[in-house]
Amino acid sequence: MEVILAKSAGFCFGVKRAMEKVYEQLDSGKKIYTYGPIIHNEEVVRDLEQRGVKVIEGEEELSAVKDGAVVIRSHGVPRRIYELLEENALECIDATCPFVKRIHNIVEKQSREGKKIVIIGNAGHPEVEGIMGWSHTPASVVGTVQEAENFCEKEQKNICMVSQTTFNYNKFKELVEIFEKRGYNVNVVNTICNATEVRQTEAAEIAAKVDAMIVIGGRNSSNTQKLYEICSGKCEATYFIQTLDNLHLELPKTAALVGITAGASTPNNIIEEVQNNVRINF
Repeated sequence: MEVILAKSAGFCFGVKRAMEKVYEQLDSGKKIYTYGPIIHNEEVVRDLEQRGVKVIEGEEELSAVKDGAVVIRSHGVPRRIYELLEENALECIDATCPFVKRIHNIVEKQSREGKKIVIIGNAGHPEVEGIMGWSHTPASVVGTVQEAENFCEKEQKNICMVSQTTFNYNKFKELVEIFEKRGYNVNVVNTICNATEVRQTEAAEIAAKVDAMIVIGGRNSSNTQKLYEICSGKCEATYFIQTLDNLHLELPKTAALVGITAGASTPNNIIEEVQNNVRINF
């Protein structure tokens, strides 16, 4: 059996940068916290917890912290979290991905100028929540065709539209077209990360030519879910696993070619374990 591993599989620039910032702090002697899990990978979060890094879940927990350093993960946070850190005199280690920070700046500027902010993405995702927190006016989140068609803004036709960095590019274009056809004056800023586009394109190309496709990543990882969705559309035998422990596959008997890709929060050691196991045991 031949295995094709996607070149883009694994940590993206933003996640790698955030991970490095956390691990740099481990020997500092300070109390170290992350605002939310540093990445959507249970194995990594568990390892950091064993090393003394605590996860803060929400503003209420953050308000109770009186000393130490808080790492802002690559997803970014709303403006009010920075204000709360300053009020509590906590050290802020900002690992927000520069591509996400760019969206914050766009949203802050465009909303101040009076434009309605529409975020193409998944409601409730931490990156989207963070982006919403930089708008001076209430922002809307649209993630499906139905939500785009049902969108109603009678008083404000001028819209600034941005995207969650890990959103499906083709779906983004489809939703933008719906807004434009409905007569909205849309200033579209494609903020999907280039690494995301490359990862999705490569995954689709591999899935289209293999007999089975394996997608590795955390269940809560938005970009991994998008990869699974894309690969499933190209290859019926597509499997979503988190670690080698989940590798209980019933590959097609005729499978001679297997593809592997992984989300942006998947460590290289997990990818290598899965790749080696497939080559040896299937």
